[in-house]
Amino acid sequence: MRDDDIVEVLALVDFKISKSELGAFFRNEDHPKYMECQDQILRNFLNGLIIHKRGPREDKRDPSIKRANEAKNTSKD
Repeated sequence: MRDDDIVEVLALVDFKISKSELGAFFRNEDHPKYMECQDQILRNFLNGLIIHKRGPREDKRDPSIKRANEAKNTSKD
């Protein structure tokens, strides 16, 4: 994956990061701009990668409940 791809995967989970911030994780440890990848970034990347590869998560609740919730939401308009 290229840096553009990683930024797009993170955007799938509403996590914004710039290419320069991302590049800091891939520098040598002795580089002055090196930054360690935090758990939050890795967690969001993995969640975004799941969405990227499998698609968005489907609602597995009872379809009748889902329809009732949709009816409630449309009646508020």
